[in-house]
Amino acid sequence: MRRFWQHKNRLWGVIALFLCVLYLSTFFFFRLDLTAEKRFSLTQPTKQLLKGLDSVITIQVFLTGDLPADYKKLSIATRDMLEDFRSLSGNHIQVRFEKPGADITNDTAKVRLYDSLSRLGVVFENNVSAQTEKETNQLIIPSALVSFRKNQKPIAVDLRSSRKVYKQYNVINDNAPQEDVEATRNAAEALLEFKFADAIDKLTRKYVPTVAYAVGNGEPTDFTVNDLGESLRNEYRLAVFDLKQGYPDPGIIDALMIVKPTQPFTDEDKLKLDQYVMQGGKIIWFIDKLHAELDSLMRSQAEYTAYDRGLNLDDILFRYGVRINPDLVQDLNCSKIPIVIGTNPDGSPKMQRIPWPYYPFLATHSDNPISKNLDRVLPIFPSSIDTVKAPGIDKTILLASDTNSRRISSPAIVSINSVKSDEDLMSFTKSYIPVAVLLEGKFTSLFQNRISQAMMDSVKKYTGKPYLSTAGKPSKQIVVSDADIVTNAISKTAGPLPMGLIPFENYRFANREFLLNSIDYLVNKNGLFESRNKDIILRLLDKAKVAEQKTRWQLINIVLPIVLVVLAGIFFQWRRKNKYQS
Repeated sequence: MRRFWQHKNRLWGVIALFLCVLYLSTFFFFRLDLTAEKRFSLTQPTKQLLKGLDSVITIQVFLTGDLPADYKKLSIATRDMLEDFRSLSGNHIQVRFEKPGADITNDTAKVRLYDSLSRLGVVFENNVSAQTEKETNQLIIPSALVSFRKNQKPIAVDLRSSRKVYKQYNVINDNAPQEDVEATRNAAEALLEFKFADAIDKLTRKYVPTVAYAVGNGEPTDFTVNDLGESLRNEYRLAVFDLKQGYPDPGIIDALMIVKPTQPFTDEDKLKLDQYVMQGGKIIWFIDKLHAELDSLMRSQAEYTAYDRGLNLDDILFRYGVRINPDLVQDLNCSKIPIVIGTNPDGSPKMQRIPWPYYPFLATHSDNPISKNLDRVLPIFPSSIDTVKAPGIDKTILLASDTNSRRISSPAIVSINSVKSDEDLMSFTKSYIPVAVLLEGKFTSLFQNRISQAMMDSVKKYTGKPYLSTAGKPSKQIVVSDADIVTNAISKTAGPLPMGLIPFENYRFANREFLLNSIDYLVNKNGLFESRNKDIILRLLDKAKVAEQKTRWQLINIVLPIVLVVLAGIFFQWRRKNKYQS
């Protein structure tokens, strides 16, 4: 009897110890990540952001319910990621998985709800499934809504990747490229940390950077930059700065944008920009060196000569470390342009979309977070960029063409049919021609040793600061040799279209994401961009081996465990019988 109570007390002691350990574990968060790419580990800037939260952030995830396998995997990854966020934030992150409108039976009210969510940036996707005899449509909402204060607009997070991964594709063939869905969803998982951390940071930050759009040299101010303005206005203080009226102040303007100027820059204009950079200001240049416009080509339906605009920017960009060449870049890996090839029986024009090398797909070949894990960017008539010697300046290629490229030197003949023979086709021998370059470091003034004392006094008079021949602190600039990356087309019926979306092309390229990433890199110092460099390696099974060894592994995984359990039961029964019979 005494031994019985000793065993009972020991059992209760073990249970009590287990309950104490379980309770104490709720106050500590620990995870051992043994994956090679640290896919389950958050970066240090994200951890600092979460630990610094002192108010509740609510995250509504709409990717839930009965989902296809690829989206189910993305939903589980999102849940795991946000659970880490909740633990590190001390429960200041509150997460809800819900299907909006699930309890609404009135169709009109549901449409009104979906419309309001769409205006916030929530994306909807209609998934067509033909797995059964009857084709079915399923509405999937691969989005989340991050909310902070009631009077503050929530931020919508698109859980999908802005980068689509495609299987091998021959552009000469008319068939559309096939998306590699598994690889695309994998890229989406790699970006989850950055997307949610960036949304939380934008909602809780106490300082909102100012981005100024420079005018005064023929920059567009019409609906062709509508999407640019709307995109920046949602995340930054957007201002318009007239370069003819004064000097930009880096203490007020965090980044200055120069988009598609059409009039020459005077020495005074360049002095203003130069001193802005010397004082630590950051500039992003979107420059069309040659006059080559799609509208002119479509109106004439013929060929014309692209000529130099004469912007007078070569010297200042050369001093900073780059040269925009007077040429046009073409690549066989390109988008398509609609052309009229005849008439239909009803008299309407008959259209056909053909590959057009002046629409080359741009991508990154570096690990810089601006363009890492980014989908293709679509330019129109880009020029090539050369990097030149500039002491103390680091240069990074952000965007470049593909492997079948060529340069057409100025005066460049632009035509609908720019590849007319096999000889033309064989001339696409260049690879990875740069179109966008990041410059970082302490820049040297264009006017070093060539400015008069009177001009120095003028600089001090208007800026309150002395003229600097070298930068007082490191700065950053981004030079892009095509301005149409950030302009948008205008539809006669729908009005301004999103940037990166061309008429008759049912796909939006990552132009907007490239712009926002570039501005974010220039003005933010929180280090969250570190998480954009994450790579989650997709370890796929060999499909040929799976088909060949399918039966063997089914026997090993399903039949063998059952056989082992049965044999173990027979053995223990036989052993027990022999023991107690004797």
